[in-house]
Amino acid sequence: MLTEEHFELFKQFRIKAMGDKLREMIDDASYDRFTFEEKMEMLLDAESSARRDRKIAKYVKQAGFKTPTACIEDVVYLPDRTLNKDRIARYAGCEWVENCEVMVIISKTGGGKSFLCQAFGNAACRKLIEVRYTRLAGICEDLNRARAAADGSYYELMDELKTVPLLIVDDFMTTPITTQNAVDLFEIMEARENLCATLIASQLEPNEWYLRIEGELMADSILNRIATGARYIDLEGPNMRDYFAKQKQAE
Repeated sequence: MLTEEHFELFKQFRIKAMGDKLREMIDDASYDRFTFEEKMEMLLDAESSARRDRKIAKYVKQAGFKTPTACIEDVVYLPDRTLNKDRIARYAGCEWVENCEVMVIISKTGGGKSFLCQAFGNAACRKLIEVRYTRLAGICEDLNRARAAADGSYYELMDELKTVPLLIVDDFMTTPITTQNAVDLFEIMEARENLCATLIASQLEPNEWYLRIEGELMADSILNRIATGARYIDLEGPNMRDYFAKQKQAE
């Protein structure tokens, strides 16, 4: 007969979900109709599912999402919003991430691009794909700080930005970037080309990004690696901040 000491061993062996499922089986007579092999399969499935959920939670935390709960299921499809549900669901399958492609989401302020790109990031985490979410200004600040520290952290950060399977850069070119940061951005995008997936969210069209980058040659080099061959989502419609504010007031 199993005792509490036995169930405590499940925790010590780091298979707590299996122990919890076994306790459920013992307490619920409906499990008596299953064979030993079927019960073992249920125990293994419970442990496997729990481990997967923990790993997904770890990936979501490491991604650094501003809105960790953003998910495809919560995307709002209003009649006057240029979002195709089938297309969004297809992109949420992350085939484009596995193929190391570039996606660009463009919308005005309040259009919901940040939520959508984080929802795609969350979908990638669910498929156990590592993600890093950041704003372009955040990348520049972190790199400048690391460069000034001169302790090797600059190269560590650059390596991470170059190699993370999915890099999401929000607020792309909202403000101009310096020549040094343009060089950093070029090195990151050059290293990622055809090797890792990149998701860009911006208020500006690609032809307007040139105005934010010092040096025509550098601008061409960067944009050629981002804009050429990228998938585009032009997100038009109502201001979603206003929409949700009104929804909240109505409730």
